[in-house]
Amino acid sequence: MSDAIATAITAAAGIGGALLGAMLPQRYNARERAAEAELADRRRSFEERREAYTAMNRASEQFHTLLKDALQRMRDGIYTEEDRSRLEDSRREYRDHYAAAQMIVPLRIMEASRELNKVLAGVDAAAKRIDRGFARDGESAERLLIEVKQAEPRMVTMRTLMREDLGIRD
Repeated sequence: MSDAIATAITAAAGIGGALLGAMLPQRYNARERAAEAELADRRRSFEERREAYTAMNRASEQFHTLLKDALQRMRDGIYTEEDRSRLEDSRREYRDHYAAAQMIVPLRIMEASRELNKVLAGVDAAAKRIDRGFARDGESAERLLIEVKQAEPRMVTMRTLMREDLGIRD
């Protein structure tokens, strides 16, 4: 091999090495930034779900408790305007958190939440009819107190699914 060819090959290898030396760190840094961005997205998504679950769980529990209290007070004939207002505020908060969660939580959790919502909304509607003097046949505060108990296992199911989605195993 002639000296000129050897020099040309050495020069080409040197240029190739210099180019590779500049490109590899850039490529590595781009991959690292992409991995960091993906991790940040996963953290953000986790935090959004955790916040939605916490709010939905709290609002469900509060609405359920106030609904039971309202039915007991109706049954005992001591249901007041203040009770109505507290229950309505709680129902609205529950509805708002339920609606917000629909945008970010997995389908299996929304299905569990929907099952809980059927019970709470149905009992709430019947309680309002009773309170306004428009009870349907067989509707009474006593009967609704029994029906509202159907919400309890549904709340446990929903909460269990939420915890599992967050990685909490009991």
